[in-house]
Amino acid sequence: MNRLRQWTVDPPRAIDGSLATLLAIMVLPATLGGSSAAGVLGTGSGVSGWGWLLFMGMHVPLVWRRRSPTAVFWIVAALVGVCVAAGVTGVFLISAPLFAVYAVARYRPSAQLLPAIGLIVAAVAVAWFSSDADWRTFIGIGAVLAAVCLLGLFRRAREVTAAERARHLQQERDALARIAAVDERSRIAREVHDIVAHNLAVMVALADGASATVDADPAQAGELMRQSSTTGREALAEMRRLVGVLRERDPASPQPGLHDLDRLADQVREAGLRVELDSDDLRGALSAGAELAIYRIVQESLTNSLKHAGPSAVARVRLRCTGGEVELEITDDGAGRRARPAAPGGHGLNGIAERAAAYGGEVRAGPAPGAGWRVQAVLPTADEVAR
Repeated sequence: MNRLRQWTVDPPRAIDGSLATLLAIMVLPATLGGSSAAGVLGTGSGVSGWGWLLFMGMHVPLVWRRRSPTAVFWIVAALVGVCVAAGVTGVFLISAPLFAVYAVARYRPSAQLLPAIGLIVAAVAVAWFSSDADWRTFIGIGAVLAAVCLLGLFRRAREVTAAERARHLQQERDALARIAAVDERSRIAREVHDIVAHNLAVMVALADGASATVDADPAQAGELMRQSSTTGREALAEMRRLVGVLRERDPASPQPGLHDLDRLADQVREAGLRVELDSDDLRGALSAGAELAIYRIVQESLTNSLKHAGPSAVARVRLRCTGGEVELEITDDGAGRRARPAAPGGHGLNGIAERAAAYGGEVRAGPAPGAGWRVQAVLPTADEVAR
């Protein structure tokens, strides 16, 4: 992976060497022929003798043009000066500097590009005034210089834009990950609240029952304490299953669903609250997540009934499927007492409202007419969600 990343960001020097060699080959036909070569500004300026050493030396620094583009340009410019002073001219005196200035434009800031452009322009201007070459030649050189610089600047701007876009995408992914983590923590908090609150309420009710009957019926008190111990173990097992699902997403440890409502009702009955369960056959009507939401809504509602109405109350759970919706209603008679509105800021009612909303449903909860408490929830069926 590291080698692949290096290939993408900083290509091997062999590629730059190949490009420098290709450039030398391209200008070679206009360089051969000695005094009969076309040259740069006129005829009779080809390379011969030891001038070939300067020709080769002009192209060797281009091998490092990506790693050190500014230094390579000034080395090439110095070699151009040596060639001019030695009377060695050729097309390569223009092609090599243009190749080097392109690297400066692409890989370095504009502040380093301007001196390079200024040097080339000054050199062309001196050649213009000191030779009798056609002015169109110099116009052509200027146009090629401008095109090369603009191409390099364009490529660098594209790379900067791509890097900026990648940075923004990474920031967006990080933000989405943080949001997902917050949602996950909220979901875990709701699960923990529902499990702990329900099972502790059942255990407290069983313990109170055992305390009330220990003198009159020790055997019954012992049975209630055994039920309290069983409830505690079940709560610990459910917590372990929850943690296992969150850590490993183990499909062998499913979350509770509609098929567990009977067991939930029996557990609450053991704590003393009379529970009547009336449910349609809803197999396949809801997704697994929606079934878990309904289970937790029933669990939270029965826990509240046990805590606030007491074991002498009667709770009723009614579950129906009509017209693409699943209607859930949990009521208790409050043992004949009127219920007070819920205090703001409670986690239980907020939690069941969030659960229902997560699956496109809604929840209404409040005192029932006359006495007791009522919770009503409506969730769309899986088919309705698909449509």
